[in-house]
Amino acid sequence: MLRALLSVAAFTATVAAASTPTLLSGGTVIYFDSDTESLQVLRNGSILIINDTIEDVFAYSYDGTLPNGIKVIDTTGDIITPGFIDTHRHGWQTAFKTLGSNTSLAEYFERYGEFVVNGGYSADDVYISQLAGLYEALNAGVTTIVDHAHHTWSNATTDAGLDASVDSGARVFWCYAFHNVSKFSHAEQVAKFKDIADSERLNGKATNLGIAYDGFHPGSVEQTEEVISLAREYNVSAITTHSLQGVWGVINSPENLNDLGILNTSIPVIFSHASFLTPEGAQLLRSTNQYVSITPESEMHYGHDHPHNHLIQDQAALGIDTHFTYSTDLVTQARLWLQYARLTLYRWVLQNWHVPSNNPMAVNQAFMLATRNGGLALRRPDLGIIAKGAKADIVVWDGKSPGMLGWDDPVAAVILHSNVGDIKHVLVDGKFVKRDRKLTVENYSSIQQRFLVTARKVQAEWKKRPYPVLEGKYALSDYRYETVPYADTVRGDGNGYRNQYL
Repeated sequence: MLRALLSVAAFTATVAAASTPTLLSGGTVIYFDSDTESLQVLRNGSILIINDTIEDVFAYSYDGTLPNGIKVIDTTGDIITPGFIDTHRHGWQTAFKTLGSNTSLAEYFERYGEFVVNGGYSADDVYISQLAGLYEALNAGVTTIVDHAHHTWSNATTDAGLDASVDSGARVFWCYAFHNVSKFSHAEQVAKFKDIADSERLNGKATNLGIAYDGFHPGSVEQTEEVISLAREYNVSAITTHSLQGVWGVINSPENLNDLGILNTSIPVIFSHASFLTPEGAQLLRSTNQYVSITPESEMHYGHDHPHNHLIQDQAALGIDTHFTYSTDLVTQARLWLQYARLTLYRWVLQNWHVPSNNPMAVNQAFMLATRNGGLALRRPDLGIIAKGAKADIVVWDGKSPGMLGWDDPVAAVILHSNVGDIKHVLVDGKFVKRDRKLTVENYSSIQQRFLVTARKVQAEWKKRPYPVLEGKYALSDYRYETVPYADTVRGDGNGYRNQYL
């Protein structure tokens, strides 16, 4: 019942706000110049939004004739950016929040992944967990999300996650996961996918249907061929796959997909993580114009590693991954990646006993990874930019907040000095999803309370589950487990963990 009421409320709010023209007036606009393929700064600029599109961008405070009924938003002193694009996330996991603060990737697979849910999440749990997580993202200025939707372990949980994506108001590329989960056969998964694809439930919505699949290699040849056939038949909005080479054994490399004939097509393919990408794989990404999703915090937190991704940034965007364990905002990911890439390139000089004479990566490169490159990864040049004709997915930052006060370079202010609390407004498709620092969600307090019920239930269930014992050989690749040295900030015999306050 709650799910139905929330859907009606979201639909009513969307209809009411759909056709009101808006002028963002007097702010500093980080504009994209398609002629030079570069960012430009328009101080005292204005953006005219009609319906879901940026009608025009002005390098001055607009003083022309305004459409009837227009809303004029004074953004003097503020910084206006495109919405940020997250190219890899698992939205349904929000209810796990703080449980995985010290987990490793191998432990994640055994404790929090899609194969070990075993009834721990009901369809209503999936719905409210996905919805709360997407609102968290919108609050942080993340307007477009590629959701690797591996909550598809039943018809009901599949519908729940998709409904939440639509109801959230975010621009979601909801990628239906085909996987070998128990109690939901591959044939049943195919039937459900076709049911969704053949229906009209996504018509006119900001949610797009894609496919997530981790069985390109290793996997079942028959299943893989069927998944590829479905992707082609329905011309899905995106294909996404976890690519974890090296010891991880979840290969799904550009070479694999190229051999299968799915890499060089009109469908965008996103390789999440691309840990241990090869030079051959990098060349294939460039020649077919496909992208990697670098998830810096995830790859550091879990130990995926990303030893070569600083070399493939021309075919890369940024992602979040499992937001229940750390940050949900793209600016944090851009900041972490910028400083990691800088350090990696500095070391190239330092290890040869020379003194670095320059900073190897500029803040505008990190900004582009978090915005424009995400749009390019989806083959959507109208996303991740502020320009005439682009989708009106926009973030307005308070330029007078304590942390940003005194800025001169707006790109540096956002990438290196901002936080989520500095975001005043967020628009998706020209509609406010956050206004004056508050989400515009009707009944948000009810959503919060419903989510807390689910979170407490799920967390209580998972705390009862024993932690996996990771010894001997790792099942996915046959390499052996090994204990990583613990870091401890207190001298003594501690193991580095001390207490977890669960």
